[in-house]
Amino acid sequence: MQRPTPTTTERSFAENEIIVSKTDLKGRLLYVNDVFCHVGLYDEADVLGQQHSIVRHPDMPRSVFHLLWQRIQSGREIFAYVKNMAKNGDYYWVLAHVTPSHDLQGNIDGYHSNRRLPGRTALNAIAPLYRQILAEEERHADRKQGMHAGVALLEKILDDRGLSYDEFVLGLASQS
Repeated sequence: MQRPTPTTTERSFAENEIIVSKTDLKGRLLYVNDVFCHVGLYDEADVLGQQHSIVRHPDMPRSVFHLLWQRIQSGREIFAYVKNMAKNGDYYWVLAHVTPSHDLQGNIDGYHSNRRLPGRTALNAIAPLYRQILAEEERHADRKQGMHAGVALLEKILDDRGLSYDEFVLGLASQS
């Protein structure tokens, strides 16, 4: 499926709606709910079996996803603000809660994500931070080096504020 060209049009969804998806260990979509399809302008058949990154917006720093994957692959949950892209190139922001799913033996067998509508106060803090991190990533010709530089920048910013990643994200969520 060809990636759309990003637009400047923001999509939204109701505060009481939750975008839900479930993936396998490699991030391939196994389940999406109606809200996922409605907000992203996808039919279920468009996305099942596809990488979850099908909704990744190019404004999102790769380092945020690196942190996310590191966390969930270690068996822990994570909350993250994410800018996604709909099938037509429009964008929408979410506050994602991503958790590992387990089989009957307790082994991680996939990932589950619930996404809520984030508050404007949080987005006003996150958007410029993500632009700063993305700019750092793009300064490097090697994408992997750029991602690691983005992670280092995020860690420095949080360290300067005396906050862990979780404290920062959940602190923003409580302001919204």
